[in-house]
Amino acid sequence: MKIIAILLSSIYYFFFGLTLIVMHGVQWLAYNLGNYQTHHNSVRAMNWLLIQFSKILGTTYTYSGREKLPKGVPLIFVSNHQSMYDISPIEWYLADFNPKFISKIELGKGIPSVSYNLQKGGSVLIDRKDSKQAISEIKKLGQYIEKHNRSAVIFPEGTRSRDGNLKPFKDTGLKVLIKYAPSALIVPVTINNSWKLIENGTFPLSLGTAISVDVHDPISFKDKDFDEMLMKTREAIQRTLKN
Repeated sequence: MKIIAILLSSIYYFFFGLTLIVMHGVQWLAYNLGNYQTHHNSVRAMNWLLIQFSKILGTTYTYSGREKLPKGVPLIFVSNHQSMYDISPIEWYLADFNPKFISKIELGKGIPSVSYNLQKGGSVLIDRKDSKQAISEIKKLGQYIEKHNRSAVIFPEGTRSRDGNLKPFKDTGLKVLIKYAPSALIVPVTINNSWKLIENGTFPLSLGTAISVDVHDPISFKDKDFDEMLMKTREAIQRTLKN
């Protein structure tokens, strides 16, 4: 089985890298010769391709809950975080809501397609060692989604859970988003099993992983206590979390 995993992982990584390189050029053309929607569509296509190529490993995906979401209002998706393989399913499944990410500043350079999208697509890059800079960038994101009726994705655990268990939430980033996107709705999102892809390391990757993305009912935080809202959000994520 390990030999098969090594072979399939090698094939997957080839197509993964090729996708990032090719789609970097596509993104550049879409951004510079098109408009926001053209670039957004190129990113959506890239994430679809990354998902399809991961099926080489026997990875499967199930999605639920998108139909619950209203359009024409800003949304703040609050999700657990298990691995880098969370990003493509979230970004593809929720593409109609124009999700923007809060990412660590190190991802803003040197990664084909990924860094370009983070720089040009409306997401923000934060320096975890500089809280003032991080808060300023998250403020910009809140103002951005409020103005354009788009969405933000935040991982309040701060770092990835290596075993799938939900870690304590950090509330600063979410508080800043809420302050500067006062008409936004909070939407809990549960990611299941993406951590299992790298359970034994990044090479070879695990085979036959069943990843799910579950979108929960939106929560309005107007006239509600922040701690109560955060607790309800965490409970919604925890309720459908599988270890």
